[in-house]
Amino acid sequence: MEQPAQAQPTDSQAELKRKARRIHNLLLKQYGAPAWHRLDGVSELVSTILSQNTNDGNRDLAYARLRARFKTWEAVRDAEPAEVIEAIRPAGLANQKGPRIQAALRRISEARGELNIDFLRDLPPQEARAWLTGIKGVGPKTAAIVLLFCYDMPLFPVDTHVHRVAGRLGLIGPKVTAEHAHTVMEQLCPPGQHGAFHLNLIRHGRELCHARRPECERCPLQGECDDYARRRGGENPGSLSKR
Repeated sequence: MEQPAQAQPTDSQAELKRKARRIHNLLLKQYGAPAWHRLDGVSELVSTILSQNTNDGNRDLAYARLRARFKTWEAVRDAEPAEVIEAIRPAGLANQKGPRIQAALRRISEARGELNIDFLRDLPPQEARAWLTGIKGVGPKTAAIVLLFCYDMPLFPVDTHVHRVAGRLGLIGPKVTAEHAHTVMEQLCPPGQHGAFHLNLIRHGRELCHARRPECERCPLQGECDDYARRRGGENPGSLSKR
């Protein structure tokens, strides 16, 4: 039976952490320190479900339409499914996301007696993540986003951009799945920088490190990138970073 992909060996962790810090600092120099709008936990959960398999613009439009049509999350929870589906249609996959959102809101209400998940702030991060991922339709990325951006927990959401860029840089191994990459990146991230590092990796993936045609010649991370070193004929990226 094939074994699940593992993180890098322990003896490489110190160097990988130093590499992650260098990359983080280069991204800060390139893009600056990102800012984000802080929502309450339930609102962030709904917004993140809407963001699945779509872009930020479609998510934001669907979220705005949902809030305009329903004044409270209780109203969304208790609405006719067709009304919720129609409100969030710009996000795509509305027939799946609408029932998923309503089911999540019902689950929170049943478990907590109210639509509030601020109790998660007082749990250890792994317990908080386990509670959230116990809700159908809430995976590791969605849970990490809510816990990081609402409750400042040191978790690291991994989307397609983060997974691609981190893999090319050599922060995660070629067989590390997106799900397992959450744990790897949490361990490598400089303390207290999870939100900034996450957002700047996404921006880098969108602006330069594209899936099909990465713009390597414009990239400020050339000296830290395993993939770029291979393209250059196998030079050691560590030696490039010191030039």
